[in-house]
Amino acid sequence: MSNIIQKVKGFWNDEEAVTAIEYGLLAALISVAIIAAVTLVGDNLNIVFDNIASALTK
Repeated sequence: MSNIIQKVKGFWNDEEAVTAIEYGLLAALISVAIIAAVTLVGDNLNIVFDNIASALTK
C-alpha cells in the first residue's frame, strides 16, 4: 500500500509531464497560427496572380 502511495505522490510531483504538455499545446497553437497565415497569404497571392494573368491577356 505504501508503494502505491509513493508512486502516486511521485506522479503528482513530476513536472516533466506537465512541461511536455505545455510544449505540446504551444506547438499546436503556433501551428494553427502558421496555417492561418499561409492560407491568408495564399488567397491574396492567388488574387494577385489572377490580376496579372488577366492584365497580360488584354
